[in-house]
Amino acid sequence: MLLSVLSFFLGIVSLQQWAVLPSVWSLASVFFLALVLLYFKQKRVAFFLLGFVWAGAFSGYFLSHSLMPDLQGEELLIKGDIVGLPEYNDRRVRFDFKVTHAAVSLPDKLRLSWYYPPKIVSAGQTWQFFVKLKAPNGTLNPGGFDYEKWLFARHIGATGYIRKAGQAKLLTTQAIWQNISVVRQSLLDLLAQQKISADSLALVKALTLGDRSSLSTSQWQVLAQSGTAHLMAISGLHIGLVAGMIYWLAFQCWLRIPYNSYSAPQVAAVCSFLAALSYAALAGFSIPTQRALVMVSVFMLTILLRRHVKSLDIFAIALLVVLLIDPMAVLSVGFYLSFLAVFCIIYVLSGRLGRENRFLSSLKLHFVVGLGLLPVLLFFFQQASLVSPVANFLAIPIVSFLVVPLALFAVALLPVMPDSAAFLLQIVDSVLQFLWQVLVFLVDLPLASIVWPQPELWQIVVAMLGVFLLLAPRGIPARYMGFIFILPLILVHKDKPAVGMASVTLLDVGQGLAVVVETTEHTLVFDTGARFSDSFDMGRNVVLPFLRYQQINRIDTLVISHADNDHIGGAQSLLAGMPAKEVLSSVPEQLAAYKAQTCYSGMSWQWDRVKFRLLSPPKLALKGENDNSCVLKIETAQGSFLLTGDIEKTAEAFLIEQSDSLSAEVLIAPHHGSKTSSSAGFLAAVKPSIILIPAGAPNRFGFPHAQVIDRYNKIGVEYFITGDAGALTANFYQGKVEVESYREKYRRYWNR
Repeated sequence: MLLSVLSFFLGIVSLQQWAVLPSVWSLASVFFLALVLLYFKQKRVAFFLLGFVWAGAFSGYFLSHSLMPDLQGEELLIKGDIVGLPEYNDRRVRFDFKVTHAAVSLPDKLRLSWYYPPKIVSAGQTWQFFVKLKAPNGTLNPGGFDYEKWLFARHIGATGYIRKAGQAKLLTTQAIWQNISVVRQSLLDLLAQQKISADSLALVKALTLGDRSSLSTSQWQVLAQSGTAHLMAISGLHIGLVAGMIYWLAFQCWLRIPYNSYSAPQVAAVCSFLAALSYAALAGFSIPTQRALVMVSVFMLTILLRRHVKSLDIFAIALLVVLLIDPMAVLSVGFYLSFLAVFCIIYVLSGRLGRENRFLSSLKLHFVVGLGLLPVLLFFFQQASLVSPVANFLAIPIVSFLVVPLALFAVALLPVMPDSAAFLLQIVDSVLQFLWQVLVFLVDLPLASIVWPQPELWQIVVAMLGVFLLLAPRGIPARYMGFIFILPLILVHKDKPAVGMASVTLLDVGQGLAVVVETTEHTLVFDTGARFSDSFDMGRNVVLPFLRYQQINRIDTLVISHADNDHIGGAQSLLAGMPAKEVLSSVPEQLAAYKAQTCYSGMSWQWDRVKFRLLSPPKLALKGENDNSCVLKIETAQGSFLLTGDIEKTAEAFLIEQSDSLSAEVLIAPHHGSKTSSSAGFLAAVKPSIILIPAGAPNRFGFPHAQVIDRYNKIGVEYFITGDAGALTANFYQGKVEVESYREKYRRYWNR
């Protein structure tokens, strides 16, 4: 059974590699072929094809209900229900919205933002308001987060924001018994009133209600670096624990009741299932809870029916049910971590002879899960924790046997016995603060975690085979050869430019600028994109992941062209994650903590036979912040690049007058293609053959401006826009410029 389900799973995964969905007729043909193969008892191939067809049909249906292009940016009056728990920050509330009525055809589910709402927005409310919508749109970069994929996996067909807030109407609010989200919202509101530390409160919300929106960036960093982030996902560990405790409690109580119509195991199984169902509902039925609930359900059903089912069959049923309910679950990282962790535990516990010491067995399980997840963690996050076994050995029993039971009991008591609940939460707060101090101590140790470049898919497959060989029972021949299979993970290597050459990547940071320049042995970062909140900026979310993806562990020089948020916003997060040897800027006072120096014309240096020259600003500053942007020219053996920041016509005129040679084959468009830049004289002096334009698509400024595009067209230059093409990498090959569009090369069918 397991092999058939895995074949079905692989069929679903194979579809996710397609840039365009197969047509309906193609899927029908594949389905017919699968039926023929089933008739001839070729089950493995047939299930693979059925998985492919199921994912294709599911995805095709969803995409057929996408936002129509002519509705983008239009004000639309809609009515519907808030789904799940809204997420608040200082300026806005963000929530998923199920459309129940609209004058035009719209996707079933939207993700909306409401800036400074006049009323409290909460789960279970029905609203009518005006919105402006757009199709799913996000940045796309190597090693970065694919926001469009995330929206697709959550079945969200469009994003937007509320307009004419004064005309918004709250129509109804569902009763607490009508919607589990209302129950979650009510409990969340009660939790928010408790007098415990903010960090502990965020952890309690995550562990009881599955709401991780309050976890701070620093908390996520500690959890990731200690290898304990999985504890914040309500999964098999927590649900299995609750189910087991309720089973034991019900079993013991029923034995003492003189009523024999049903056996104690059967009654305990029903109670255990109901407890698991309730906990999963509180967590919003996330993928890990779905998998755990299915496993608990199957296991309890075998007790009710007094049947024995193999552990791997229960695992296979859980996997199949999740894939049938939502084949797009395979796009979630949590899907792989959740199922792989359980499979590793089943693998090392099944069919083993002899009994081990419980303490040693617990240590072994932590090691097994850590080793089994290592290749996958490196693939998805390019990071792995070396203190994870110790951290988990301490954290799992504390969280599982103390924090979760007490926190759940406290949450259950909040509506009826608030004083008792508050007392229990104080105990939980103290325990969590102690645990957190231990985790912080561990992650502060030298080499607590390692950052490694993303392995290729074949390296992951080979490494996982090596892991399973190492974890095989004693007596299996050559099982220590598994170390050899793991070696490809260690030998991951990214190609670097040859001596005298440079690779320039203009990252897709929306409406902003971030450029990474690589030579044979050095790295320069030019600007870092914008900062949007304490938890999200382009330095942390785009630039840093790209550097790790490229196997870069140090920044030699960081240049911040000027002080606009869309250029300097991500600097602090970037430098916190990867310090720079040298920082240059036209506003060094804003980066004084990093000993920044002023950039000015005449500064130059050489790396690996590649010359770097700052052409502007002059020591006697020009008028206007934009015109004082640092301007950098990079000269390689085969051609030049010109990075211009946000300079406008004044700085362009200065460069024409003062620079001996402005010519460069590749030009980063000044000021994102604003009509105040890219003057005809400047373009004539630079004589670019390629122009890379850092501009979001769409953006509220209308960049690149139509006049500027006309100027580019008049001189016959080829141009690329990051908002359309994703990250752009420019290299010289045999004297010609080659530009690689990340969106074009790695596009998937859900990407625009």
